[in-house]
Amino acid sequence: MLTFLLFFPILGSVIIGLTPGKLESSRLRQITAILAFIIFGATIWLLTQFDLSNTGWQFSEYVPWSDFIGLSYSLGVDGLSLPLIALNGLLTIIAIYSTGENVERPRLYYALTLLINAGITGALAAQNLLLFVIFYELELIPFYLMIAIWGGEKKGYASTKFLLYTAVSGLLVLAAFLGIGFLNGASSFDYDIITTEGLELNTKLILLTVLLIGFGIKIPLVPLHTWLPDAYTEASPAITLLLGGILAKLGTYGLIRFGLQLFPDAWAIVAPGLAIIGTVSVLYGALSAIAQKDIKRMVAYSSIGHMGYILVAAAAGTRLSILGAVAQMISHGLILALLFHLVGIVERKVGTRDLDLLNGLMNPIRGLPLTSALLITAGMASAGIPGLVGFAAEFIVFQGSFATFPIPIILCIIASGLTAVYFVILLNRTCFGKLNNEQAYYPKVLPSETIPSLVLTAIILVLGLQPNWLLRWIEPTTDLFVVNINKIEQVAVNSEQ
Repeated sequence: MLTFLLFFPILGSVIIGLTPGKLESSRLRQITAILAFIIFGATIWLLTQFDLSNTGWQFSEYVPWSDFIGLSYSLGVDGLSLPLIALNGLLTIIAIYSTGENVERPRLYYALTLLINAGITGALAAQNLLLFVIFYELELIPFYLMIAIWGGEKKGYASTKFLLYTAVSGLLVLAAFLGIGFLNGASSFDYDIITTEGLELNTKLILLTVLLIGFGIKIPLVPLHTWLPDAYTEASPAITLLLGGILAKLGTYGLIRFGLQLFPDAWAIVAPGLAIIGTVSVLYGALSAIAQKDIKRMVAYSSIGHMGYILVAAAAGTRLSILGAVAQMISHGLILALLFHLVGIVERKVGTRDLDLLNGLMNPIRGLPLTSALLITAGMASAGIPGLVGFAAEFIVFQGSFATFPIPIILCIIASGLTAVYFVILLNRTCFGKLNNEQAYYPKVLPSETIPSLVLTAIILVLGLQPNWLLRWIEPTTDLFVVNINKIEQVAVNSEQ
């Protein structure tokens, strides 16, 4: 089934791109949506078949590929990767429905969308380090083309910057993986074989630092973040929600999967520094968002802040904090996708993203009342209001990390309050106030434009009221991470004695 999830979107991309004859953009959009629903349906089937009592890899597939370099076609999922694969499938559907029916060069656009889905799924399902790098880099070119072709006025600058930064990220990750394999003399880069136990601590610290920088660019963390505001702002809303909603999660996934699992002893040494970097990212993202006039750029900076929570939780390395880190990945992906989708609707209907020009969209007759109501809900979720999934994820992060890093967590809680500040600014200026009479009537928001945001809002509300429906998929795997880390640390202590 994992091979199906991987190659079905690739096959769909080829068919859409190479089918002879002329197809209208709306027809291609319908075909791509059907393919995306099939992919998401297969993911839901995997969720129903997933054994929550099994903490190991499930649905594993293995085919030897190149024994000479240690590369194999090895796939599998656990409680860390499967929820993110499900999020990838959902956001692919949302991105397709967020795209206008008359998009230019529709064949290329929808083919690239499916390739992005395949690349992210492949990276999350890969059980071989080199296979992970292949898929990690596969989505680079589709995203670059998406920004460069369908982006805004500064799309050339933004896409080139994105390409350079993320290419460096992939090279650093590859270098660290090759260092692990060659220094250990490993015959394979498969997860169940590769290890760092035979390496000196200083060597582990060097390799871990390279990994942290590589994945830190993808997340991104301050000061490696400068590509993000430009890429998120210039990309179309549909592509932005994929960039922030799921692509950035490959960075945090990599930190937990490889940094925390492969280097537990070195991780414990650098953890205080990581907590500081994460806290700086949280505060910087919140303060920068407050200073923005462009609502899309404001949401982009808010993403930097919320990703910092994940790093702080991962640095703490406790059972509850790692559970919260993974829950925050899902929560952040859902909320950010909703925000960017709604910002896209506002931009299309009103014609601007400038806070100084937006006003009165809550007007029930001449404004965008439903869009405004959903935007308020999304802002509340991002600010961590109880009853929504953002609160559940952040609460677990704070509770699980406080004993280890009390001062960084206190600062993160303060930053959470700043999140409420910039969303109050956004909502007050955008939704409330008097509507400009010179622009009295805006085009109506079609049901097809509203359905994606209603679906995301419903999921955010349901998981906020019943967070266990999400956590029960994650907890067995994250508990195993902590058990393995504690075992390795205990062995290290005994050897020193």
